[in-house]
Amino acid sequence: MILPSLFFYLFASVTVASALMVISSKNPVHSVLFLILAFVNAAGLFMLMGAEFLAMILIVVYVGAVAVLFMFVTMMLDVDFAELRDGFLQYLPVGVLVGLVMLCELVFVLGAWGAAGSMAKTVAKAPIPTDVTNAEALGRVLYTDHVLLFQAAGLVLLTAMVGAIVLTLRERRAGVKRQDIATQVARGPATAIEVVKVKPGQGLGERGAS
Repeated sequence: MILPSLFFYLFASVTVASALMVISSKNPVHSVLFLILAFVNAAGLFMLMGAEFLAMILIVVYVGAVAVLFMFVTMMLDVDFAELRDGFLQYLPVGVLVGLVMLCELVFVLGAWGAAGSMAKTVAKAPIPTDVTNAEALGRVLYTDHVLLFQAAGLVLLTAMVGAIVLTLRERRAGVKRQDIATQVARGPATAIEVVKVKPGQGLGERGAS
């Protein structure tokens, strides 16, 4: 019991410290790096709770995709951070208002959670399966009882992806080369390779000049 408690306090302290550094770092690249550190330690907390599927999703989706996307966007955009800091006082009242709203929501959620915890003592709970892992139990429920909803969610995401591609597709100017998949697939050795016969003592530069 000592070792799990030690790892819990380690992961929890690093997660809280990383979250504070995300909002307090002046460099946005450092903020994204601290965000990745917070995600990794949160995945460690999920592993300690026996939710290995959530830990894997947190690493694969958030660290492997979302955080890396944040990193690329932050490094590629030419943002004038001095100008952003100048407008800090202008948006301070709105930020304080949003923070108060979120604080009230958290208080209501914690109050409802405490009330639900007291009521759950009188409600019969479903037995937790012990012969399968967390990921296997979730897969059984997802692909048996809720398979239609899972397929519908996949179709919705596919439609959103196709819509994003169509909306961002723009016709380019004349003279700009564009990728042609059919031409690339049908290309053979005769069109892909050019055999140049160079005479002895003559270079390619001299051949092109002549």
